[in-house]
Amino acid sequence: KKQQQPAQPAQPIPQPKQPTQPAPQPTNQVEQPQKQPEFKKISLSTTKPEPKKEEETPKTPTEDKKSEEAQKKDEEPQKKEEEEEVVEEDDDDDEDEAQFEVPEELLNAKEHLNIVFIGHVDAGKSTIGGHIMFLTGGVDKRTLEKYEREAKEKNRESWYLSWALDTNEEERAKGKTVECGQASFSTERKQFTIIDAPGHKSFVPNMISGAAQADIGVLVISARRGEFETGFDRGGQTREHAMLAKTAGVKHLVVVINKMDEPTVQWDQSRFNECRDKLAPYLRQTGFKKDDVTYIPVSGFTGANLKTRATDVCKWYSGPSLLEFLDELPSIKRLLDKPIRLPISEKYRDMGTMIMGKLQSGFVRKGMKLVMMPSKRNVTVDQIFVDDEEVPICQDGDNVKMRIKGVEEDEIIPGFVLCPRKNPCSMARVFDAQVIVREYKSIICSGFNAVIHIHSAVEEVQIKSLICYVNKKTGKPDKQRGPPRFMKEGDVVIARFQCENPLCMEIFRDHPHMGRFTLRDEGKSIAIGKVMKLIS
Repeated sequence: KKQQQPAQPAQPIPQPKQPTQPAPQPTNQVEQPQKQPEFKKISLSTTKPEPKKEEETPKTPTEDKKSEEAQKKDEEPQKKEEEEEVVEEDDDDDEDEAQFEVPEELLNAKEHLNIVFIGHVDAGKSTIGGHIMFLTGGVDKRTLEKYEREAKEKNRESWYLSWALDTNEEERAKGKTVECGQASFSTERKQFTIIDAPGHKSFVPNMISGAAQADIGVLVISARRGEFETGFDRGGQTREHAMLAKTAGVKHLVVVINKMDEPTVQWDQSRFNECRDKLAPYLRQTGFKKDDVTYIPVSGFTGANLKTRATDVCKWYSGPSLLEFLDELPSIKRLLDKPIRLPISEKYRDMGTMIMGKLQSGFVRKGMKLVMMPSKRNVTVDQIFVDDEEVPICQDGDNVKMRIKGVEEDEIIPGFVLCPRKNPCSMARVFDAQVIVREYKSIICSGFNAVIHIHSAVEEVQIKSLICYVNKKTGKPDKQRGPPRFMKEGDVVIARFQCENPLCMEIFRDHPHMGRFTLRDEGKSIAIGKVMKLIS
């Protein structure tokens, strides 16, 4: 046994492996390229082709370059395929989403302004809008005579001018605007779009959506005895509409004292001064500066001081007429260099999916590929309409209709926002905001539920906590007073809000149009605010 045990390891086991080592194999592999030297794509190990390169020294520089170029060409399509799989859509959007250079056609175009007519019910908003359309050629005389005949048949003779904007049978029968009507007219310098907002308190949400699309507000006041007082007192829509217009981003406010031709007024200057003196302190408190508010006496039914100055009737007024003042307004700076933000206010189906809204920043071309937030659905702009005319491009400030592809009408909710795919709009369920309580009889604590109106979105929201007071003089957080237990009318507080569904919004500092909101409860506007921080 002892002799057999050493005999087993003594057997030359590795010796047969020595001749079977891969020495003959490389000889076979090296022989193949010698027979077929034309094949340059065969990859050999780094140690074995070295002697071969030494033999073929004169041919190495050109062949090495060719082989490197061939390898690069082989690698490039592979990299391109991988990139296309990862960012297949982004490559197509580089040209569409380029917001660096503003097209010359937009720079040289006539300035476009949106005007919203707001005020208490029966103040004469639709009548003034209809008369302006007649004076500027938007409605011809034959159509107006037809409206006058139909109004006489229904014993509504004085309402025929408002029928140019109130096209619904229900609106014409009751004499009250329900939905925002739109019409357009142009002057020598500018192009205008009229938005006729409803004045009844039941339709304030429709008024908010109309004011969110406006640049200039026309606050219509009735000078008739008793009507101005009911509209301006608590519960009247004059106060609420002025506050909502400021919250919606209206920069200039034109206060039109209407019905100056009434037998109770008869173009009395003292009545005009009385209305102006009562309105001025409240508008200043709302946030309108003195230079941003203009008072003009008019008569919507007779057309005095709408287009031409009524010097024969109103001798004590030396200012411009309404259309003259609108035409001489300073131009509004547009955010053409910022990313696209288009909050959707309405949607319907007409040979495809149609959406409506005001473009808050950037510009949109036909064929552009965008994303709809917060659903994150990719869409393509098929057609663009401004004032019911198809255009190839639209810019910030335009009220547009668009036919889009890639999404169905049922999947869209008013409040969704169209954005570039590379720079989408921010979303949040929890956010901090600075709130000013305007009109509320009781106190507001954490856990309070309300309805938030931010751009064209409407959502139920809850106050999670009250963080701190804000000093009214400095506008900075007042840490000395400590966290508030509740807030009441007149307080300015930073609070944390939470909603069930994500809302599209931006910080007020970055994008004012997308960061201001209104809080409503029990059919009344109780507070206004601006977004300070997005939490989650």
